[in-house]
Amino acid sequence: MSKTVDINWGELGFSYIKTDLRYISKWKDGKWDDGELVEDNMLTISEASTALHYGQQCFEGLKAYRTKENKIQLFRPDQNAKRMIESCKRLLMPEVPVEKFIDACIKVVQANEAYVPPYGTGATLYLRPFIIGVGDNIGVKPAPEYIFCVFCVPVGPYFKGGMVPVNFNVADYDRAAPYGTGAAKVGGNYAASLYPHELAAKRGFADCIYLDPATHTKIEEVGSANFFGITKNNKFITPISPSILPSITKYSLLHVAKEYLGLEAEETDVFIDKLDDFKEAGACGTAAVITPIGGIEYKGKLHVLYSETEVGPVTKKLYDTLYGIQFGDIKAPEGWIVQVPDK
Repeated sequence: MSKTVDINWGELGFSYIKTDLRYISKWKDGKWDDGELVEDNMLTISEASTALHYGQQCFEGLKAYRTKENKIQLFRPDQNAKRMIESCKRLLMPEVPVEKFIDACIKVVQANEAYVPPYGTGATLYLRPFIIGVGDNIGVKPAPEYIFCVFCVPVGPYFKGGMVPVNFNVADYDRAAPYGTGAAKVGGNYAASLYPHELAAKRGFADCIYLDPATHTKIEEVGSANFFGITKNNKFITPISPSILPSITKYSLLHVAKEYLGLEAEETDVFIDKLDDFKEAGACGTAAVITPIGGIEYKGKLHVLYSETEVGPVTKKLYDTLYGIQFGDIKAPEGWIVQVPDK
């Protein structure tokens, strides 16, 4: 692998940096073209594009990791590809085949391999695949054309000073409607979360917890991440609901909890008034892997889980194991790792 660019990897945050090349493929007349790598990071689209007016778009997020052996690998990209297919089905957009999705990701990593942070820095190369409906279309109907793009950005370690628990409050707002688009990774879900997040942040919380929109009795998501808890009898629990985004990190942790840590693990209803059943809890997603939850404010009371200052031992083991798999230090389950070939 070639040398990396001169970046202070330890100072990197989660913000946009223009890298050398990105992949673009266009769908027209019923099919995707072969796609190409381009230097230009600007898209020119019709003012009447459905992505702008009717939210016909979806996206994904995954990472490339540099191993101790200086190889580069992707973590479960087939799962991102399959989730994007489900998002496309929900929004009547053409599906990107799994093979095309993974090939696009590999091409982007190879073309920007100098931006893949060195092993040991905790930094990674974040990939953002997305699809938007474009073309001249003012009516409320699917777009006549689509763009599939994958770009990448080097991002710093999420926890610069080590993992620290943070507090959340329970939102009065809903993230998604029953039978809505909560299970699809579409921009509208995130736009709806901006205001509740701001309210939580103004009160000193990291973000807010969303309850099920039908009854407001069950935990669904934590900000833009999935929730998990460790019960007092050492069971790994994560919510089940048709309006939760099926997190690849969450399903990976379910497997790690069971197969690597020997815990019982299941998806089930998680009632907000049963917080005392848990000794630890966290939010999980691509960005942080796990964000430990110190406390949850519900109905004016802060329910502290393990600690507001220290990470619980089970949460730490879950994090260390999945982090180790992603960086190649721990043997991964069959099919979880895709090696990026040398150019």
